[in-house]
Amino acid sequence: MSRWKSHPHVRSGERLTRGERAADRMRNGMGSWLFVFVALVFLAAWMAFNRDTGFDPYPFILLNLVLSCIAAMQGAILLIAAKRADQISAELAVHTFEIDKENLELTRVIHELTIKVERLTREIHGHVGAQGVNRNS
Repeated sequence: MSRWKSHPHVRSGERLTRGERAADRMRNGMGSWLFVFVALVFLAAWMAFNRDTGFDPYPFILLNLVLSCIAAMQGAILLIAAKRADQISAELAVHTFEIDKENLELTRVIHELTIKVERLTREIHGHVGAQGVNRNS
């Protein structure tokens, strides 16, 4: 499970559209080692089964057609997955921007309070110093 799925400001689960869920499944499926190994086993089995008398004998014209179609679709699938990843990054960036705005406001308030505390401290030191001078006289 990806870490961003647990982020409170990134939509996930039922809040996603059907297309977004499909894009996530495709990305997670086609971008995995399991997909690579299953594809390799499928290709090896196709070649072994069709070696001499199968329905698609060497040079495997049907297999080449299937692989070409998959390759053609993978470009679109990769773009869909990249678009989904950009959407997730954008949602995280918006959340980060909102938090940064809140932190900037809090920093401004703390800065103003620090200036007031410094001013009051100087006043207190001025009064304490003035009383010390009056007592020594």
